Amino acid sequence: MSIQTIRQDWFSYIRNDLLAGVVVALALIPEAIAFSIIAGVDPKVGLYASFSMAVVIAFAGGRPGMISAATGAMALLMVTLVKEHGLQYLLATTILTGVLQMLAGWLRLGALMRFVSRSVITGFVNALAILIFMAQLPELTNVSWHVYALTAAGLAIIYLFPYVTKAIPSPLVTIVAITAVSIYLGLDVRTVGDMGKLPDSLPIFLLPDVPLNLHTLAIILPVSATLAVVGLLESMMTASIVDDFTDTNSDKNRECVGQGIANIATGFLGGMAGCAMIGQSVINVKSGGRGRLSTLAAGVFLLLMVVFIGDWVARIPMAALVAVMIMVSIGTFSWTSLRNLREHPKSSSTVMLATVIVVVATHDLAKGVLVGVLLSGFFFASKVGRILHVSSMAADDGRTRTYVVTGQVFFASAENFVKAFDYKEVIDNVRIDVSRSHFWDITAVSALDKVVLKFRREATSVEIIGLNEASATMVDKFAVHDKDGAADMLMGH
Repeated sequence: MSIQTIRQDWFSYIRNDLLAGVVVALALIPEAIAFSIIAGVDPKVGLYASFSMAVVIAFAGGRPGMISAATGAMALLMVTLVKEHGLQYLLATTILTGVLQMLAGWLRLGALMRFVSRSVITGFVNALAILIFMAQLPELTNVSWHVYALTAAGLAIIYLFPYVTKAIPSPLVTIVAITAVSIYLGLDVRTVGDMGKLPDSLPIFLLPDVPLNLHTLAIILPVSATLAVVGLLESMMTASIVDDFTDTNSDKNRECVGQGIANIATGFLGGMAGCAMIGQSVINVKSGGRGRLSTLAAGVFLLLMVVFIGDWVARIPMAALVAVMIMVSIGTFSWTSLRNLREHPKSSSTVMLATVIVVVATHDLAKGVLVGVLLSGFFFASKVGRILHVSSMAADDGRTRTYVVTGQVFFASAENFVKAFDYKEVIDNVRIDVSRSHFWDITAVSALDKVVLKFRREATSVEIIGLNEASATMVDKFAVHDKDGAADMLMGH
């Protein structure tokens, strides 16, 4: 890595990165506690995880300015393991998750993001925006009017303060101002401290207290594999979204390895598995954070605040953080996608809406993205399958006909390919010109076999011309029309 790259990644936006790091750290604290409660572990497990993930990924990740920490998507996958086997098995699972993610990076699986369409990413973003907003609703139900007043005031500061100055991130001003007002007026509102006890000591290196045998591996491997996949999926999607926000590129394979290293470190420091967080990453970017320093600052400030000034942090009203997260929700949602529902092709809109519905209904990002990718593949195959044209012309003697095939022959178009020929025409010779087409799979080769053998059954000789090299390789390897007994195979004799 060159000196110029280090300077660019770390020291280009020092002031903005440090201020953004403070905002992100404050927003991370209640979420880390909440995710710990979901997973069924002590709040410090989530807080230590958020510190460790952010600090390590700042150095090892492939996307400057992206925040990794304990997340809700990962916490949900740990519930059963913690309930049945306890914290020590969770720590071992976290370490194995990191090892699997590093393997994924070394195998360059980050390149699989090429197969995730823009419609799926838009649906993923919109679903997360909805989930972020829904997560704030418990803080806004069955509460006093003070909470609504503080939340409204917080949103006003967030959106109006930038007109005064952009030197200080407005979310940071909101948190400080709302906390000061709440303390000064002595308001009885829910605070960060009400969510759980903040740790009062630094994390220490420890080995998970589990037996090192195959039985332990059988317990933790299935959970680790699921965590690794979900963590990488969310991290890759978040990286793509931050790429768009900042108009920069990221190294997806390095991000996979970085997530793995961060999870291994986290497991040894007593933290739960984590991954990139779109909400906190958006807060970071919108607060001016662009470099790796912002991610490092978020992790360091989080630990310093909960350990050394935890009494003050505990007094921050949840209403202030709710206002910040509502801002994130509004800023994350792709509002243009609503207008594009009418303008974009119906297939793209269907993919986007299906991704949103599945993610919101299941609270499982992986399922939503899987459905979106499968639908994208189905619609793509359907479209390409229809782009197949077979024309023909008869020779002057009337005894020879030439068919010209244009387009892609594969599983979705194979049936139409077979139907495009007239097998009952009384002619001696058929020439099939495939120079403008490509045969992609076994189904396509089987379709070609069927066409040739059907013509031969009618005593018509067939000549295939123009096979490109890749298609010829497939046909030579898998076709049966030139092998003994081919006609019998076709007729079922």
